[in-house]
Amino acid sequence: MFARELSIAPMMGWTDRHARYFLRLITTRSLLYTEMVNTGALLHNRQKVGSQKRLLAYHASEHPVALQLGGSDPQALAVCAVMVEEAGFDEVNLNVGCPSDRVKSGNFGACLMAQPELVADSVAAMQAKVKIPVTVKCRIGIDDMEEYSALEHFIDVVAQGGCQRFIIHARKAWLKGLSPKQNREIPPLKYDYVYRLKKEKPELNIIINGGIKTMASALQQLVHVDGVMIGREAYNNPYMLVEADQQVYQDAAAVIKSREEIVLQFCEYIDEEVARGTRLHSMTRHILGLYQGVRGAKAWRRYLSENAHAEGADSAVVKAALRCVVDQQPLV
Repeated sequence: MFARELSIAPMMGWTDRHARYFLRLITTRSLLYTEMVNTGALLHNRQKVGSQKRLLAYHASEHPVALQLGGSDPQALAVCAVMVEEAGFDEVNLNVGCPSDRVKSGNFGACLMAQPELVADSVAAMQAKVKIPVTVKCRIGIDDMEEYSALEHFIDVVAQGGCQRFIIHARKAWLKGLSPKQNREIPPLKYDYVYRLKKEKPELNIIINGGIKTMASALQQLVHVDGVMIGREAYNNPYMLVEADQQVYQDAAAVIKSREEIVLQFCEYIDEEVARGTRLHSMTRHILGLYQGVRGAKAWRRYLSENAHAEGADSAVVKAALRCVVDQQPLV
């Protein structure tokens, strides 16, 4: 029996260290994933201490935090897994789900679903070198892999390589003809494939991903699987996660913060980062959705977008944006 779990998906260009710090202010228990890091980039920068450090950077408060690797060479993945473990991450995940052209040209991501033996060898090579969990994030299939049996075969082979934890995006990916964005929306969701997998293979830890946009729907998924991974909705509407610790992890002592409390706590982080030379807009771009669905959301987004790029901008900009929201709240 596995513990219930909620995680935030690895999203290229989105889940950088600033976004993860911000999300951690909302939920203290959910598992956070980094953006995908290519093995080639890690190995190329191995001798460049500063460059390698940036690729593996995270704040201590982010735990539990996992790093996702992109690659298809078992030996390279094993070397990088050691680097990930030494950096202190709690899990290393192999990307077998991304359908972008750049990933396909490098022979990794979703195209690896056609090579389950290579994925199994990669998992085995990594597990031989590290003690942290080695996991796989995949699709339910690619291109003409329509039947459940194709997914089952992939999972069986990779599980024989030692993987016990699979995060499954319940859509297949069309590697020809659809863009990455279209691959997140057009192929139909087949949650039943993932449910069946868990029912028939209870020994595996199965996490479902794809199209989950509310905490209520996440809780419904947990009836069938061990965990839920939320992607872009957690980024575009992050306050949806505010009750995750209580509802998913059943932590009665978890504190549910107001949006204003979260903003003010993030402002402390902003000032620390600005003092180190970080530009404000690289942090505020991650918080634009905090007031999604709330009166004043448009004013919040507009003020941040118009002022965060100014030279020398700091948390004062964020506090001014907060006042724009407060000014639009109805009087009680």
